[in-house]
Amino acid sequence: MKVCSVVGARPQFVKAFAVSRELRTDHEEILVHTGQHYDEELSDVFFDELGIPEPDYNLGVGSDTHGRQTAAMLEGIEEIIETEGPDVVLLYGDTNSTLAGAIAGAKIDPLVAHVEAGLRSYNRDMPEEINRVLTDHASDLLFPPSESAAATLAEEGITERVHVVGDVMYDSILWAREVAAEESEVLDDLGVSEGEFVLSTVHRANNTDEPDRLESILDGISAAPLPVVLPVHPRTENKLQEHGLWERARSELEVIDPVGYLDFVRLLDAAERVATDSGGVQKEAFYLDTICVTMRDETEWIETVESDWNVLVGADHEAIEKELSTNRYLEEKPSPYGDGSAAEEIVTVIEEALQPTTEARSVEDA
Repeated sequence: MKVCSVVGARPQFVKAFAVSRELRTDHEEILVHTGQHYDEELSDVFFDELGIPEPDYNLGVGSDTHGRQTAAMLEGIEEIIETEGPDVVLLYGDTNSTLAGAIAGAKIDPLVAHVEAGLRSYNRDMPEEINRVLTDHASDLLFPPSESAAATLAEEGITERVHVVGDVMYDSILWAREVAAEESEVLDDLGVSEGEFVLSTVHRANNTDEPDRLESILDGISAAPLPVVLPVHPRTENKLQEHGLWERARSELEVIDPVGYLDFVRLLDAAERVATDSGGVQKEAFYLDTICVTMRDETEWIETVESDWNVLVGADHEAIEKELSTNRYLEEKPSPYGDGSAAEEIVTVIEEALQPTTEARSVEDA
């Protein structure tokens, strides 16, 4: 079978890594990079470290308004589908790249498959929420990472071709944790010790674009009792400068450039806890047994909160400071996201869904 995989942002590179390894054993994959993350540190390095083959197509879309960015991706992906004639368009997560791939695939012939289906924050002010809902309803094969995500799809009337496979990021993190422990030197480079620092990431528009929220977050993480390492997203750096907070951030935090995936996994694994507004980092922290403080008002990864390994604090500086300072003694974690074999299951399901098609082609070829 021939699969067109669409990626465009860091979390998607990590997820595609796991599935691509399984796909390319017996099948043909066309990898499309939309260029949504266009900074080399946020894009190329992940392909290099994870051993993902160079994209067959790079649309180079870059940053723009949601409408123009999605439209440019849609135009490019549609042309690729028409040229390559894939059996499946494989999508990940909730970015504009995901939505563009779903629309392009649904309008032509291939099956549309969505990895991480059924996740909801129930906040329609988040662009990602709109992308999730529309992609799920345009997809032919849906791969929710948990039973609760499948239940959400059922509530929205989506019950057919839904396969709970677990989380592909779990597949990737198991590999990356072992490799990073052996190869990464980031702790020595930064002069920090395991369990003696806090890791933080901030990038969501509602946190960075609003000066009051960004300053409150800075107030909260700066008050942590341990040193805070902040790999700064390019947009976050720009907003800190724009809001007059850049020099303060650099003086009160260990602000560093974005790091590669393996270095980031090593930091996250070694951190005493993490303060983030990233959905992907919430999960990675959960898998790595790192307590997570989520600087959002809601999360699509509800199981991490229900197990007490993740706590929501919004942009409240007092709540952030409290959760970064309070000792927490946690029970053993549950395993709601599978056992690290999601990629293998996804490929098997796609093969079975396409079996009539591939058999028909075999007869024609004969």
